[in-house]
Amino acid sequence: MKKLLKKRILIPVIASVLFLTTTAFKNDFFEIAKQIEIFTTLFKELNMNYVDDTNPGDLMDTAIKSMLANLDPYTNFMNEQDVEAARINNTGDYTGIGAKVKTLKDKLVIVEPYKNYPADKAGLKAGDEIIKVGNTLIATYKEDAGELLKGATDTSVEVTYKRQGKTQIATIKRAEVEIKAVPYFSMVNNKTGFIVLSRFNDKASAETNYALRDLKAQGAERIILDLRGNPGGLLNEAINIVNLFVSKGQLVVTTKSKVKKYNKTYYTQNEPIDTEIPLVILIDGGSASASEIVSGALQDLDRAVIVGSRSFGKGLVQRPKELVYGTQVKITISRYYTPSGRCIQALDYWHRNDKGEAVKVKQENYNEFKTKNGRKVFDGGGVLPDMSFNTSKNSSIIGAIVNNDLIFNYATNYYYNHDIKDINSLQLNDTDFANFKSFLKVNNFSFETDTEKALTKAFEAAKNDDLDDNIKTDFNTLISNLNKSKISVIDENKAYLLELLTEEIVKRYVYREGLYDYYKIHDIEIKKATEILSNTSTYLNYLK
Repeated sequence: MKKLLKKRILIPVIASVLFLTTTAFKNDFFEIAKQIEIFTTLFKELNMNYVDDTNPGDLMDTAIKSMLANLDPYTNFMNEQDVEAARINNTGDYTGIGAKVKTLKDKLVIVEPYKNYPADKAGLKAGDEIIKVGNTLIATYKEDAGELLKGATDTSVEVTYKRQGKTQIATIKRAEVEIKAVPYFSMVNNKTGFIVLSRFNDKASAETNYALRDLKAQGAERIILDLRGNPGGLLNEAINIVNLFVSKGQLVVTTKSKVKKYNKTYYTQNEPIDTEIPLVILIDGGSASASEIVSGALQDLDRAVIVGSRSFGKGLVQRPKELVYGTQVKITISRYYTPSGRCIQALDYWHRNDKGEAVKVKQENYNEFKTKNGRKVFDGGGVLPDMSFNTSKNSSIIGAIVNNDLIFNYATNYYYNHDIKDINSLQLNDTDFANFKSFLKVNNFSFETDTEKALTKAFEAAKNDDLDDNIKTDFNTLISNLNKSKISVIDENKAYLLELLTEEIVKRYVYREGLYDYYKIHDIEIKKATEILSNTSTYLNYLK
C-alpha cells in the first residue's frame, strides 16, 4: 500500500516538473521568436522607407554592438576578420611580414618588428609609418589596411613608409610567422630558471614544458614563471601548465553556468614534471583570465609564491559559437572558480552605476577562502600576491598618455637621438623625466577629466540661468587647480612612467628578447623573486 502511495505521489510530481520545465522552455522559445520577428519587420521597414539612403550592414553592426554593450565586454560579435585574428591568437601562426602593426586612418605604424622575420630583415623599425602598400594608399583604403601586408609565403610586397620625416621604400618577402607563447627563458643565476609566458595559445603548455625541462637540465633548482601582462587565452592550456607542477588528479578550476552542460570541474590529467621545485609566479594588472587560473590555482594549492601586483580580475569564461557567413559570436557562458572556491571577477557588469558603468566589487564585500594550508585568500578583486609591490595609481591621465602613443613616440625620438653601446647600462633619470614632460607639452597633450566635464556642464547650465557672472571667477580657479592636479598626477607616477619609457626604449635597441635580458639585471620584482627563492625558510614561510 505504501509503495502504491509513493508511486501515486511521485508520478504527479515528476509530471509537474516536466510540464513546468517544458512550459518554461516553450515560453523562452516563443519570446525569442517573437522578438526576432519584431526586429526583422522593423529592420525591413526602416531600410525600405527611411527618407535617406541607409546602409543595412552598418545599421545591423550598430544594432548588434548596442545589444551586446549591455552585457559584458567579452561577449562579442566577430566578423570574418575577427575570426581569423582569433585563430592567429590561439595558434600563434600566420603568414605575413612578421611585425606587430597598428592601423590608423591614414597609415600603418610598425609597433614592434619581430627579430629575424621579414620586416626586420627589410630594415623596418618600430615607429616607421607605412603610407602605401604596393600601389594602394592607406589614406584612401576603406577596408582593414593591415590585411594588405598578409599573403602567401615567399610572395613580396613593396611598402612606402616615413621615418623621421623621410620617405623610404622597402620590399618585404612574406614568410610564415610563429608567435611564441614562451618568447624567452634562461637562467637568472646558476640555480634559478626564468620563464616568460606571454600568452595561452595552443602551444603554451608544450613550450612551458620544454622550457622547464631545459632549465632543469641546465641546473635550475627553482623557477620564476613570469605572467605579467599575459591577457590569458585557452582554458585547457592553463590547466596543463598547472599540471607541470602538481600531481595528476588535482582540482584546478570549476566553471558554473545557468546552462547545465557548461558546469564542469577540471582536474589535471597528466604526470607532472616536478611537484617539489620551489616556484615564484610574477603577476600584475595585465595578468588576466588564464593567467589568473594558473596563479590562483597554484596559490590555493600552496604550490607557488605569488609576487607582483594584484591581477586584472577576470573570472568569466567565453566560448565562440559559429554563425552564418563565416562569422561567430563569443559568449560569456560561465564563471570560473579556483580550487578554494573563489571567483576573482573584479567588475560587476550586471549591477551598473548611474552612468551605466560596471562597478568594482568593494573590498568590504570580498569573501574569505582558505588555501590548502589554511592561508587566507579572497575573491572579488583579482589574485592578490603573497608579496605585493606598489603599483601606479592607474589614473585616467596616465592611461591617456599611453593610449595617445606618447610613450611610444618619445621612445622613437629617443632611439634616433641616442647612440647606446651597452643597453644594460641604461638608467633613465630626472633629466629624462623632465624631457618627457616637455615632450608632452610640445605634443599638446591635453586630457579632460570627468571632473572638468562635470564642472563645464554645470557652468554652461549657470549661463542659461544668467548666473555665470557670479561664479565665473570660482569656475576658473577650480579649472586652474585641476590643471595643477593633473601635473602632480604625472609627477606622482614618475617611477611607473619611467618604467614604461625604459621598456619601450630598450626594445628599440635589442628587441623583446633583449628586454628580458635587461629585466634579469634591473627588474625589482625578478630580484625579489630570486631573493625569496634563494632562502628556503623565507619561501616556506610565505606558504604557511
